[in-house]
Amino acid sequence: MSRDYEPTEVGAQSLIDGVRPVSLGERLTFQTTQPPRPKRNPNVLQKPCDHGLFDRVGRAQIDLLDLIQTHK
Repeated sequence: MSRDYEPTEVGAQSLIDGVRPVSLGERLTFQTTQPPRPKRNPNVLQKPCDHGLFDRVGRAQIDLLDLIQTHK
């Protein structure tokens, strides 16, 4: 009985009976459904968005005009 082989990054891998190799189209479709990853360090977590509308620290700051009015 001959087995099919699939080329991978680590070398040729034999397939179990009844399993077909993953096509290039299936690999590309899978990659397009994944979130983007940085090229330099693909395992790093994305930093939270902390500017503009999503800046929790900036929204918690006291307005300068409110501070001046309380010190009169």
